Amino acid sequence: MKTWLCSGMLAVGLVLGGCSEQQWLDHEGNSLSQTDLEDRWVVVNYWAEWCAPCLHELPEFNRLAEHPGVTVLGVNYDGVSGDALLELAQKMDIQFAVMGQDFVDSMGLERPQVLPTTYVFDPQGKLQHSLPGPQTEQSLLVLLD
Repeated sequence: MKTWLCSGMLAVGLVLGGCSEQQWLDHEGNSLSQTDLEDRWVVVNYWAEWCAPCLHELPEFNRLAEHPGVTVLGVNYDGVSGDALLELAQKMDIQFAVMGQDFVDSMGLERPQVLPTTYVFDPQGKLQHSLPGPQTEQSLLVLLD
């Protein structure tokens, strides 16, 4: 079983008799499951509307999300949710899924001290990199080998 999928659920006490399929909803109401993340690089980016470097790097993540074998997920640092998050993501032209607190909790992600911060999980579900500061499509592709 994938390391980050089960360990994250254990951390928040969601395991009832084994590691069952976890599912989350993104900002558009689309479902994302553990199975959707298996055997893929998963790049999780924390951002905020007031963070200038975050705004600068969002197009880089839009391009990265187009690569096969890579799933890019955003997390709004300020905890914006519901219709407000949908409107904000549209306003900022975010073209990848933005996840809520339930996803963060089940992944066992700590709230970053610096924005932007990016977490990179390998296809086996193991956290490989915690990257403070702005990233580019190319800087991340180098890590996804």
